[in-house]
Amino acid sequence: MRKWWPLTAVCLGAFILLVDVTIVNVALPSMADDLDASFTSLQWVIDGYALALAALLLASGSLADRFGHRRFYVYGLALFAVASLLCGLAPNAGVLIAARVVQGVGGAAMFATAPALLLSSYQGRDRGTAFGVWGAANGAAAAAGPLLGGLLTEHLSWPTIFWVNLPIAAVAIVMTLRVVRPDRLRAPSGGPARIDLPGAIAFTVAAGSLTYGLIRGGEAGWTGGVTLTAFAVTVLALVAFVVIEHRTARRGGSPMLDLALLRRPSFAGLMSGALLLQGGAFGCLVLLSLWLQSVVGLSPVAAGMALTPLAAASFVVAVFAGRHMQRLAPRFPIGGGLLLVAAGMLLLRAGMTPEAGRSSLVWGLVVAGIGVGLATPVLVSAAASTVPPQRAGMAGGAVNTFRQLGMTLAIAVLGAFFTSSAAHTLAASGTVPDADRGAAALAGGQAQRLVEAAPAGHRDAAQHLVHQAFAAGLDRVFLLSALAAGLGGLVVLALVRPAAPGAGGGGHAAPAPVRRDSVSSGV
Repeated sequence: MRKWWPLTAVCLGAFILLVDVTIVNVALPSMADDLDASFTSLQWVIDGYALALAALLLASGSLADRFGHRRFYVYGLALFAVASLLCGLAPNAGVLIAARVVQGVGGAAMFATAPALLLSSYQGRDRGTAFGVWGAANGAAAAAGPLLGGLLTEHLSWPTIFWVNLPIAAVAIVMTLRVVRPDRLRAPSGGPARIDLPGAIAFTVAAGSLTYGLIRGGEAGWTGGVTLTAFAVTVLALVAFVVIEHRTARRGGSPMLDLALLRRPSFAGLMSGALLLQGGAFGCLVLLSLWLQSVVGLSPVAAGMALTPLAAASFVVAVFAGRHMQRLAPRFPIGGGLLLVAAGMLLLRAGMTPEAGRSSLVWGLVVAGIGVGLATPVLVSAAASTVPPQRAGMAGGAVNTFRQLGMTLAIAVLGAFFTSSAAHTLAASGTVPDADRGAAALAGGQAQRLVEAAPAGHRDAAQHLVHQAFAAGLDRVFLLSALAAGLGGLVVLALVRPAAPGAGGGGHAAPAPVRRDSVSSGV
């Protein structure tokens, strides 16, 4: 059993890292009440964490290669723990968002180094077992997040969803220092590789300004000066990123992302699939959690249970069908999985009426979860098989970067469309003096406050209007999610082709053998 202690240390870090992606959803209404937070703030509580993960994954991998994977993993755990403490102590939404960003920085260090730690700790069949258990732990974390968040929020308080990370992180740090061997750092023949810091900064600025512009546009209008400035900064930062990466590659350096890989149809198709899979499947969960608690009236635990089918179905499918999916050409499980996510979103849309309740979600979430379970386990190995072997690590990091970025952007885009649709429904009723403000209150989990603000004799009508407006917003959200996932599925099926053996991608022969060191990392 002693040989599995390194795996345990890595799985503990993976658990708190990924559970914090989904555990927050159920606690959002409580956070909104305690911190008097707007929907924009709630979006940033989710997006700040995911954005930091997406922006820093590739750079973290490069830093870890230079300074040591074990050391970087421990630093990431420590930073994640400190940030979790600050999240729970946050006196207002601004401090909470800042602490979540710091959590994401620590999470990126953990996410980027975990595969390398397993590679250095295990060989042969043990390595395959280790990556299989690690992938299962990732899936279990995502599945447990909503339920664990509900239990802690309902029976204790929302800060405990962050404080529960502290003892787990402490145990993981002690175990890592005791049972994981330190890295033997060897400088390459040309000297230590330089970190692509300018590229990392440009990518972070582009992703952050784009997310801010989308959230700001949905809140204050798409032609406002701040919104347009954010989009202009996005364009400039993207141009700078492209120039920096081309120049770094031309000078023989190590770019954060080799843009030449995007000229490979298979690689570009897989990146598109990763982006649209995460956004299409998970972008709607924030609004669903708010609907379940503020409109349907469920407790945090019941809301967590209602959201569990998606993650639970994906976990079960990934565990029991993942190995068999590896025998197929990657475009079939990934493309087919995306199409199933689209079908699940359409089922959710069909069941979303003003009278709908939690039971209307079950089959749509299950179908979407099956799609996620089919597509996720082969994403990284498929990307690695389409590029030269020396670029396999970069390919895996790029997949996870695009996945996190997909969820970040989806939350912003779907939030904007939700408030627009809800505001239209409220305005059409002729009974709400400020429809935009009312829609923002709905998106912030304040549905009951809107009902209580109505005159006593009109509260039943106000309650029905709230149900109508939220259902109309979710209808738009599910439709957009279905379109995104469906588009991703078609792109993957059209562009992704199996790699020719030994060719590093681009061929049309049978799929390359599964890389056990490139297992995808959960939901």
